[in-house]
Amino acid sequence: MANEKPLHAGFLRFVGSLAFGLCLIGMPAKAHAANNCPWLNEATASGFLGGDATGAFTAADGQPSVCTFTNRDAGATRVLQITVEIAAEPHALLTTAARACGADIAPIGAIGNEAMMCSLTERKGELGERVVGRVRNQVFTIVFSSTLKDDPILTRDALRVRGYTAAEQVAGNLF
Repeated sequence: MANEKPLHAGFLRFVGSLAFGLCLIGMPAKAHAANNCPWLNEATASGFLGGDATGAFTAADGQPSVCTFTNRDAGATRVLQITVEIAAEPHALLTTAARACGADIAPIGAIGNEAMMCSLTERKGELGERVVGRVRNQVFTIVFSSTLKDDPILTRDALRVRGYTAAEQVAGNLF
């Protein structure tokens, strides 16, 4: 009988520690918002945007589906938006999407079936880059933008490199 009390107390301590440990394991999952973007994850988007990015995915009943990743710091808001649409006539949709670039459009090789990149017109002091492309019947658009015209992270050259790399990943995930 004398040994039962320490055994019971030890068991209660073990159960209490186990319950506490399970609570700690479950907390990060509840504290982190789910990002279900099928083409890019928040960690990769954070690297592209130069800091922690929060993602949101909108899977529309119709078309298109959109992932938006946002990084905010004291001086700028940086956004990476990926749009994917399934089309019966993907080349026509791609041509329409590419019109937003105007004459400043350049083909980029080895990305899906067709891909093009252009600099966004600087409006209201913003800086940006757009990539449009397709993989089979899926047309994708990737837009990087920054509210800071002379952004030290998303410079014009950095935008081109990141646009190309993001297009590689998105096109790869669409295959």
